[in-house]
Amino acid sequence: MTEREGIAIERVEMHHIRLPYVHPFETSFARETHRESILVRIQAAGMSGWGECVSGSGPWYSYETVGTARHVMKDYLIPALMETTLTDPADTVALFGHVRGHGMARATLENALWDLFGRLRGQSLQTLLGGTGSAVAVGVSVGIEPTFSELEAKVAAHVEDEGYRRVKLKIKPGWDVDVVARIRARWPDLKLQVDANSAYTLKDAAVFRELDQFNLLLIEQPFHHEDMVDHAELQAQISTPVCLDESIHSPMHARWAIKMKACRNINIKVGRVGGLTAAREIHDMCQAAAMPVWCGGMLETNVGRAVNLALASLPNFSLPGDISASSRYFHRDVAVPDFELNPDSTVTLPQGPGTGVEIRPAWLLDATLASETIARG
Repeated sequence: MTEREGIAIERVEMHHIRLPYVHPFETSFARETHRESILVRIQAAGMSGWGECVSGSGPWYSYETVGTARHVMKDYLIPALMETTLTDPADTVALFGHVRGHGMARATLENALWDLFGRLRGQSLQTLLGGTGSAVAVGVSVGIEPTFSELEAKVAAHVEDEGYRRVKLKIKPGWDVDVVARIRARWPDLKLQVDANSAYTLKDAAVFRELDQFNLLLIEQPFHHEDMVDHAELQAQISTPVCLDESIHSPMHARWAIKMKACRNINIKVGRVGGLTAAREIHDMCQAAAMPVWCGGMLETNVGRAVNLALASLPNFSLPGDISASSRYFHRDVAVPDFELNPDSTVTLPQGPGTGVEIRPAWLLDATLASETIARG
């Protein structure tokens, strides 16, 4: 297939899946024991591409849920795909431009198309995006635990047994300064950062001034998920970089954050920003502004994890991403290969065409709650 040769989408499958976590995962707004998501398969020209929707089962991290994503894809986005011929995955940006918001739904289909085009062209997703290298630096995200002893044991397992060199701690009011102080005291040289998931307000600025003493890589999303003004005020008060996550839904939001000096880092999550095209644009924008970025995870299966790895191979992803080994999350995934942590706290990128991962039909069937197919004509 040549680069400008068009394809017509013939069939789209949506699979609503549910996988139990190896360990429950708690943030400032929810504690979850299972992961629900939608896997999408797009077929064209005798080939298939897969994408993963990272919306949650409820509207906690985002207003998007598994239910809203299914509705928007089935009733608006997929019909638009069926009515056109595509020459590049980025064509979806204009094609879906009439749909406001719903970035996770848009990203699911766009990512599946990147996988499809890569397979049709015999190129890896990393090559299509312009990434380099054979592996990317990664870290591990540790949720809030019932007791500090349980948290400490989790961190010890990840750092001392598994070999992670960067740890992100989830924090919330009442579970912050003391917890970070005790972890830092035990591991004085560990790359350490914290994530508040919007649990604080500017009235809590003293908490972050205290956290300034612990040599953190960054403080992620302390304030409201739509805010930039208060984040800019906090960043002016502390030396630790503020990182924005939930506040960045598009390249436009990234431009605002850079101009307002609301942060010094941005966490790029493909689903949150609406797909790989937008994610790459944000990367380029931040690189031009000398602002380091990193790739955030959404507890994906290997389908989404492979996308994150390819994105994180772009040059301005200079901070370790939340792209932990597959075994960190699920007893059995729906796709292979599983990703493993290397001794230097990196994960190797798959080398096959597209995302480089393959669905195991029997495993997918075991995890599937419901499926539906939309065909052309």
